[in-house]
Amino acid sequence: MRVAVLDIGTNTFNLIIAESAGGESFRILYNEKLPVKLGEGGINNREILQIAFDRGIKAIEEHYTTIQIYKAEKIYAFGTSALRTARNSKDFIDTIKKITGIDVEIISGDREAELIYYGVIQTLTMTHEKYLILDIGGGSNEFIIANNQEIFWKKSYPIGIARLIEKFKPSDPIKPDEIIAIEEYFYHQLKDLILLVKKEKITTLIGASGSFETFVAMIHSSDDDAKTQSALIPQSIPISEDDFNTLYEKLIKSTTAERYRMKGLESMRIEMIVLACLFVKFITRKLEIKTIIQSNFSLKEGAVYQLLNH
Repeated sequence: MRVAVLDIGTNTFNLIIAESAGGESFRILYNEKLPVKLGEGGINNREILQIAFDRGIKAIEEHYTTIQIYKAEKIYAFGTSALRTARNSKDFIDTIKKITGIDVEIISGDREAELIYYGVIQTLTMTHEKYLILDIGGGSNEFIIANNQEIFWKKSYPIGIARLIEKFKPSDPIKPDEIIAIEEYFYHQLKDLILLVKKEKITTLIGASGSFETFVAMIHSSDDDAKTQSALIPQSIPISEDDFNTLYEKLIKSTTAERYRMKGLESMRIEMIVLACLFVKFITRKLEIKTIIQSNFSLKEGAVYQLLNH
């Protein structure tokens, strides 16, 4: 069976088209993301502004054309943080239905975290040890504590990067006092996570797709070897502490204009990568994380896995 999965996120609209490849595996035929910034200007006021609404519908139409070309037998669409909270999200999904016939399911933060887990476990060999999985989004950040067999705890925090930018409006480059204020906000929002992870003595962080892919791409932007990855192949890549800290120092000192010239940094992430890196730095320091691993699978790959196998 051939399926198409649309992940309608706060920053990007992602499409994956895949088909069964025997057993529990699947073959990815198409995998693409379109920048939308659905939450721009209105996410903290629980509103999708008209300009963002129009960008979103245009992206859906583009993805739908691709789905028709690949002749997907079933289409599944998942809405996440921006659609969970926006007062006019029904108008948005009704417009999608009218134009394409696609039904959009707005999923809970718990369901989002579950799908992220099923994506991540396909890319690396986990053990019975407990790991902390993190997916950084525009509207929310999902944390999962799990091993190779089960999820022990999961939670979605409405502190995605788009929300942080709207709330703090950081300078360019970000100022030291702004970093302190933002980190204090992280601490107050994540007190339960900090206590739990320290209690469980978890030392490995797995970063799902998105910002972590960008970290790896920037760190290895000058490499000519296999360290640069294909989004079509399930992969996990370690990020050394030295490499991450070097990247962090580079990003927090950078201006928007300087980031446009940085290798490995996609234009759609130029605005948000500084706060994403700041967030990971806070997490690794506060939770005493020793190892960071990047997984290039996340929600949409987890959805494909579940749809084709369950």
